[in-house]
Amino acid sequence: MPFDVRHPEIVQIVKHALEEDIGAGDVTSDACVPAWKKAHGRFVARAPIVAAGLELLPLIYELRGGGEEVALLRHSGDGVEPGDVLATVRGRARTLLACERVGLNFLQRLSGIATLARCYAEAVAGTKCRILDTRKTTPGLRRLEKMAAGAGGVINHRLGLYDAILIKNNHIAAAGGVRPALKRALATGLSVEIEVRTPSELDQALAGGARHLLLDNLTPSQAAEQVRYIAGRATVELSGGITLANVREYAETGADFISCGAITHSATAVDINFRLELE
Repeated sequence: MPFDVRHPEIVQIVKHALEEDIGAGDVTSDACVPAWKKAHGRFVARAPIVAAGLELLPLIYELRGGGEEVALLRHSGDGVEPGDVLATVRGRARTLLACERVGLNFLQRLSGIATLARCYAEAVAGTKCRILDTRKTTPGLRRLEKMAAGAGGVINHRLGLYDAILIKNNHIAAAGGVRPALKRALATGLSVEIEVRTPSELDQALAGGARHLLLDNLTPSQAAEQVRYIAGRATVELSGGITLANVREYAETGADFISCGAITHSATAVDINFRLELE
């Protein structure tokens, strides 16, 4: 998912972030800095990271008032080193100060996700397995966080409950079993994945026409055994208890995908700062 910063949902997120932080006005900058003063600033990486969200910067300044000159020196997905300048901005000092924290909050959070995603993607390099993100995102920020995960090199799984079917254990219980749940889901014509927890559920799913299986909370040896049994009759996704320390072992079981919620729910904000100088 590319960084489509003109998507209405993204524009609304940025508007809300500015309103949340600035409100009726930046009273500190208005009190301390003359309205006529001009300045320029640099967004600088202070650690090795994968950048994400830089494309939001022109939108942030535009929504605050416009007239600022923004130059992006890096883009989402770029690996950068400490001291690298990611973007520069020039304009009214008050505006640059008012937008500083909103810009940094987006860059630090999204680059943290992209950096962790890249770690997972590189950990399984050379296997046939690909890493998927999940719906375990910050409420209201899903589209942005999935854009960041994609920039880091993982595959975006479904965006929400509306664009693909994933039958999990509670759906199976509510539907009355694997077969009725799968039959109704396949009739929709949508992409269908089903979680199976026992050998019996696995056999029922395959017999019912399942082509994408989710296996949850298995050890690597158990996962490898299940993958051998499935023998290509369906694609296999693994999840549950998978970390950077063991993801390679799971990928080498022959699974097609590994989904990892930690990419979005446990990513740490990275160190980026903003350096302002008066002109």
